Amino acid sequence: MGQQASLQSALRELSQQESCSLDFEYNEYTLTIKPAQAISVLTKLRDQQDFQFEQLIDIAGVDYLEYAKTEWKTDQASGSGFSRGVSSNTFGRFTFDDNTIDSDMQQPRFAVVYHLLSLANNQRLRVKIYCEDNDMPRVASVCELWASANWYEREAFDLFGIVFDGHPDMRRLLTDYGFVGHPLRKDFPLVGHVEVRYEPSKKRVIYEPVSIEPRVLVPKVIRDDNRYLDGTDNVEES
Repeated sequence: MGQQASLQSALRELSQQESCSLDFEYNEYTLTIKPAQAISVLTKLRDQQDFQFEQLIDIAGVDYLEYAKTEWKTDQASGSGFSRGVSSNTFGRFTFDDNTIDSDMQQPRFAVVYHLLSLANNQRLRVKIYCEDNDMPRVASVCELWASANWYEREAFDLFGIVFDGHPDMRRLLTDYGFVGHPLRKDFPLVGHVEVRYEPSKKRVIYEPVSIEPRVLVPKVIRDDNRYLDGTDNVEES
């Protein structure tokens, strides 16, 4: 409890100095900073005695394009119900030419989240940076602070298209050579753009446009009625 209070006090002081926000959720602190503050704040979190976050556990990219959209609520029926998955004129059916990007987004679309660990103080911290440009999201690389950031940043670049300025080797990490797009972006088709198969006549693997229809499946709806209140389905035995 003493270490938690000490960390809270140190983070509050840092957030006031750097004019950034501090939140406490899921039994963990989240420090939200601006892209220009990345190197200076993260250096303090690594080196200062009150923090000593000497280990970078992970770097995660986030795409907020579809954030809080009601179509994927699971505790009640969605706005268009079952038709969204079977009707050709609903959001659940689309073509590869559809433009699902909301160009008028008022809030930042992409964020980078750093998960830090202090072995010395047995503490964890989450640091979040919102990218300022939705068309070309970018933040500074932290490879010089933590060597483990190298592949984490390449992964975020590959899957989300987030560029890390100053990275020594900014290449894709997980997708194939010549892959087009970033598969974890919300506007990337669930079935992808191409499919591969072996062509006997050419004796090699070839790429072709996908042959299945892209569609969004209807999410499971959790219903609260008398069948589930007591944990049984109230089926009478014959």
